[in-house]
Amino acid sequence: MIRLRYFARLREQLGTGSEEMAPAASVAEVLERLRARGGVWAEAFDGEQTVLVAVNQETVGVDAPLADGDEVAFFPPVTGG
Repeated sequence: MIRLRYFARLREQLGTGSEEMAPAASVAEVLERLRARGGVWAEAFDGEQTVLVAVNQETVGVDAPLADGDEVAFFPPVTGG
């Protein structure tokens, strides 16, 4: 299994902070599965909103490979001053 974590507005929008999912080959495959759920899931990951991804606490691109046991975190860009 892989562990998915959602932060900030994504957690609010999706109504959950984390879940487990069957292993996937890449972040892109995870995103595809999440969008396929439809509704708020499709909206959150439709590419219109910027979403950053980290695998095991390292920022990665959507083409990053995954292995069983990985943690994948999704979060909006952080701004501040």
